[in-house]
Amino acid sequence: MSRFFSEKYKALTPYTPGEQPQDMQYVKLNTNESPFPPCEAAVAAAAEAAKKLQLYPDPDCRALTAKLAEIYGVSPAQVIVNNGSDETLNFAFMAYCDANHPAVFPDITYGFYPVFAALNGVPYEEIPLKADFTIDLPRFRGVGKTIFIANPNAPTGIALTPEEIESLLKTNPDNVVVIDEAYVDFGAQSAVGLVNKYDNLLVVQTFSKSRSMAGARIGFGIGSPALIADLNTVKYSTNPYNINRMTAAAGLACLENEEITRRNCRTVAENRAFTVAALRELGFACTDSKANFIFAKSDKIGGRALYQELKKRGVLIRHFDKERIADYIRITVGSREQMDIFLARVREILEEQV
Repeated sequence: MSRFFSEKYKALTPYTPGEQPQDMQYVKLNTNESPFPPCEAAVAAAAEAAKKLQLYPDPDCRALTAKLAEIYGVSPAQVIVNNGSDETLNFAFMAYCDANHPAVFPDITYGFYPVFAALNGVPYEEIPLKADFTIDLPRFRGVGKTIFIANPNAPTGIALTPEEIESLLKTNPDNVVVIDEAYVDFGAQSAVGLVNKYDNLLVVQTFSKSRSMAGARIGFGIGSPALIADLNTVKYSTNPYNINRMTAAAGLACLENEEITRRNCRTVAENRAFTVAALRELGFACTDSKANFIFAKSDKIGGRALYQELKKRGVLIRHFDKERIADYIRITVGSREQMDIFLARVREILEEQV
């Protein structure tokens, strides 16, 4: 870093994104992207919108916001659209956390939470997951801090029920509870149905996973009109034009073809079940993932070694060095062909261990 870098950021450890290697062609199962391309209507809409790139986009994303409100059964005043769910999450740390309102989240979860806390100078607490990797709910009830829960959790894929989430809302009435639903469409239940009952609930979702638009960068939040007004204050104080014309147009077209999204989600769930069953036959232990990834470990080979061996064979997965999960690998659920290749390579590696 330069000698000019602000002291307040010198101790910051940035988030580490999943690998995007260019050295060879990989079966890419490491960043939880969709194996399906965006719908043709979204691509066409983006191309048409590109003809007006000389003009600023609509900072309110009115058409996209209205369509999201229609789909999720809320009013447009209860929706904010941002540049990926990460921006919505960062805005939430900015809006609802400070020295008097610390953040709290599990110790094994989305790695950006501690980064956002540090970036914004927010004190935070990490509550350990239980031995089975489920969230220790009693320790979050009545905690009196701003809660961030990924549901399903990452990288475990384990999900909470709406009733369990409601218990957090009831017992923390004076604190915001942020439910990060990046992976909810693959088998979990959304908490959106609770936003009209609890004014302290903010639900965050994304187009990156189930809607095949990771490269477009669209995220959104749903909550009470007052919460959304708070987030808009932060947005309009930082970057009001945070969604470009092409992205907004593609997002709207995607929402107008929701049947494609639902069909893709069903296929991913089927491929997940197929792969989990095959891994268990090979002796792997797998969590009950409701996401578009699988969290698994083998007693025959360590997580890092398996990751490295798969990479040599052209299959890219994700490994985390954190002590409690170092034996595990996280595998994005891709197409059936991709999962067949992954399983074939795993079998080869395990046979070499004998």
